[in-house]
Amino acid sequence: MARLNGSLEMFRRKQFRLAVGSRTLVLGVRTLVMGVLNVTPDSFSDPGNFLDAETAARRALELERAGADILDVGGESTRPGAKPVSAREELSRILPVLERLRGKLRIPISIDTQKAEVAEAALAAGAEIVNDVSALRADPRLATIARQARAPVILMHMRGTPRTMQQGPFARNVIRDVMAGLGAALERARRAGLRKSQILIDPGIGFGKTHAQNFELLSQLPALARLGCAIVVGPSRKAFLGTALAAPGAPPVPAHQRLLGTAAAVTAAILGGAHIVRVHDVAEMAQVVRVADALASAASPARRAKMR
Repeated sequence: MARLNGSLEMFRRKQFRLAVGSRTLVLGVRTLVMGVLNVTPDSFSDPGNFLDAETAARRALELERAGADILDVGGESTRPGAKPVSAREELSRILPVLERLRGKLRIPISIDTQKAEVAEAALAAGAEIVNDVSALRADPRLATIARQARAPVILMHMRGTPRTMQQGPFARNVIRDVMAGLGAALERARRAGLRKSQILIDPGIGFGKTHAQNFELLSQLPALARLGCAIVVGPSRKAFLGTALAAPGAPPVPAHQRLLGTAAAVTAAILGGAHIVRVHDVAEMAQVVRVADALASAASPARRAKMR
């Protein structure tokens, strides 16, 4: 952000049109809210709360009513230290939920998986977007599945794997590391035949970064726009917020008490150019998004020119 004529100049994000099934999502006019639905027993934020398929389906519909534009369903935890599960186990968690949502949920569903087998079955069951935290490193065949289904893919930056990512070593220059990692991911996608217009990028807040580096990423988010893709940011309830919210010398604030910290991080992400924010507390963050969008709009050069 630069100062111009006594006011703060916010980053102006580019607009994209994303083909999702039979509809088109316009990214950049307003920030879209991606609601998180973890159907896992070991999520860092809501462990085991939605393992039952009926409960999970009800939660999905609640998130839609609360203002979610996209639902992100995950059957394998990617919290720090998490152990991987088999494709069979992952599918046993997500498919019953997708089956119950077919014909009921009006917003598109994203499947949060690193496995081609899971992505293929989920797309056949009604999902329309693939969210891969490994950015096509864990299972290169996932790119082929997405290309054949013409499904958008979110490529996220992560050092190591969920099991090892917070053990270090951490990057000396986090911005350079994320840019290089996502650039390599885009090249993998290109070689697999994925269209760049169907790719979104995610800097991977909390995935192989120190707490300070997560704040640095949020403050330097406009740099990612040089990669030419829509940007997804997921700071919701992350550990770096728990540390920042804690009083000096106190332990980190628990995940379920990080709402206000999440609101601040979501606002920063939007002012930095994020097109989609991935959050757990959809109703509250939908309000935050509206205010942050209004602030970004008021600070844009085009907006100020019209007001003169």
